Amino acid sequence: MKEIIIESKGVTCWVFLLIATLGIFSGCSINKQESYPNQDAGISAYQTPYNRKDWPHWIDADGDCQNSRQEMLIANSKIPVQFKDSKHCTVIYGEWIGAYTGRVFTKASDVDIDHVVPLAHAHRHGAGRWSRAQRREFANDFENLIVVSDSVNKSKSDKAPHEWLPPLKSYWCEYGKRWERIKDKYKLWYSSRERAALNQLAKTCFE
Repeated sequence: MKEIIIESKGVTCWVFLLIATLGIFSGCSINKQESYPNQDAGISAYQTPYNRKDWPHWIDADGDCQNSRQEMLIANSKIPVQFKDSKHCTVIYGEWIGAYTGRVFTKASDVDIDHVVPLAHAHRHGAGRWSRAQRREFANDFENLIVVSDSVNKSKSDKAPHEWLPPLKSYWCEYGKRWERIKDKYKLWYSSRERAALNQLAKTCFE
């Protein structure tokens, strides 16, 4: 407690001020915390905006004219694929089961190759500071690629598990495992809501 004497017009006033030291330091702590992005915000305050052109994808790594998308279609077709022409560069027919729905597709144009952990999500959770070479590796990593229907891929967009889940509930367990495997592999950040959703998905592995 501190005593302060204030003199005004010949009248002496005694004012007793109680300084709440703990409260002052607590307030400073809160202000400092709000000055930095938290776990849920990722590092958006410190990075350039996401641009898909900065992530080289569907590359032909081995120079055989089949890019990452075509190689995924070939590897995941339940029957031998048919190509557009004799060059065998572009797949047009096969048989694929959309992992997120369980539906069967025979036209390559009806399926997309989805990034389990979307590029934009990765960008917001640690990959915003990556080099172009690191982004190229992530965008073409077969562990992070999966054949799905084009319509479902659009509905998912760049959403995390707390924002979107595959319509096929029996795939939730595997989806959660793959999501975590990729994020841990590339040391990407998790938000608290994302973690909570993944914990719920893990429970479906025992159903």
